[in-house]
Amino acid sequence: MDIAVSPLARPFPDMPPIDGVTLRVARAGYKDWGRCDLTYAELAEGTAVAGVFTKNVCCSSEVELGREQVRLGRARALVVNAGNSNAFTGYRGREAVEQIMAQVAQHLDCEPSDVFVSSTGVIGVPLPLDKARAGVAAALEAAPCSWKEAADTIGTTDTFAKGAMASAVVDGRTVNLCGFIKGSGMIAPDMATMLGYIFTDAAVEPQFLQDCLSAANLKTYSCITVDSDTSTSDTVLAFATGRAGNVPLASFESAGADAFASALEDVCRQLAHLVVRDGEGGSKFIEVRVTGAVSDDSARRIGLAIANSPLVKTAIAGEDANWGRVVMAVGKAGEPADRDKLSIGFGGVWAARDGLPLADYDEAPVAAHLKGQNISIEVDLGLDEGRATVWTCDLTHGYISINADYRS
Repeated sequence: MDIAVSPLARPFPDMPPIDGVTLRVARAGYKDWGRCDLTYAELAEGTAVAGVFTKNVCCSSEVELGREQVRLGRARALVVNAGNSNAFTGYRGREAVEQIMAQVAQHLDCEPSDVFVSSTGVIGVPLPLDKARAGVAAALEAAPCSWKEAADTIGTTDTFAKGAMASAVVDGRTVNLCGFIKGSGMIAPDMATMLGYIFTDAAVEPQFLQDCLSAANLKTYSCITVDSDTSTSDTVLAFATGRAGNVPLASFESAGADAFASALEDVCRQLAHLVVRDGEGGSKFIEVRVTGAVSDDSARRIGLAIANSPLVKTAIAGEDANWGRVVMAVGKAGEPADRDKLSIGFGGVWAARDGLPLADYDEAPVAAHLKGQNISIEVDLGLDEGRATVWTCDLTHGYISINADYRS
């Protein structure tokens, strides 16, 4: 399947190395493609880990085991397989994950629970044990690789590699955060809807790292959608090697904790936006800003109802300023709303205020705005102070073409 690079693509950043993280890639041959499809990250002893996972109840064994492992708070390695999600594969799927964990654990002389595994690709096909074993063996012996090579390797229908970085001053020391992510379709915000990995040299206690990641998730990964479908494999993991030498962050009372949490949220937001920018068939990046809701959570749900509406998304694709479709989406969200207080706008231009079309509404600037690649939709419910921002892409025929041919 030959997929053109998304018109919304962003270049991969020049990210610094993270002390305590070594990346390698290999070819396991999970699909008939001539590229590497297994990424291996070796982590320093003492690395803390946190994670958020899909809420899809038909999740993979990788997700089930990962949920158990993050409770222990430690990690020594990560293995990501591309081309086969190993989901809905029963005991055979779990056997494959446990084999990978044991193989890497033996190599590193650590516990199998210190080895995290993710898989992405076609659902319903058990991960081949022989290919997994050979792929891991090759990765363990491979030369270290770059961030971009690691990011390229975990992709499936992705059209460009996605990476992000940030830094913060913690306890008088500069700490770095680098992350990469894959995701293009089957993206909906029931936690983390993609495979994403963030690495930092900061020293962070596992529980505080989990608190920071969970909070960041609510404002980033859980505020994006491409097609309203939540994957069976979605995972975002954060690893803190502690090599920066700062006094470990244990709570928001720790020196530099606010700065670290902000940097982590920044990386998560950058990565989440990149996933939307690579939305299958997408040609426009859409930001939906909802204000005046009864709560932030209510605003988020209304924003997602708009962002998930095929009618709204196709109108944007057709550059049609049909604000009536936004009204429809607000009304179907199941959240408090008052028709006579509702205001709708595009690109900073209000089309309707307080439940009525504006008498002097000029559609020309809105039409010009919709011809661009970055689109904003504004909704003010006029009820209270709840607010949220959600991101999505438009819906084009390209989405159908990609997914109709996905298994071929």
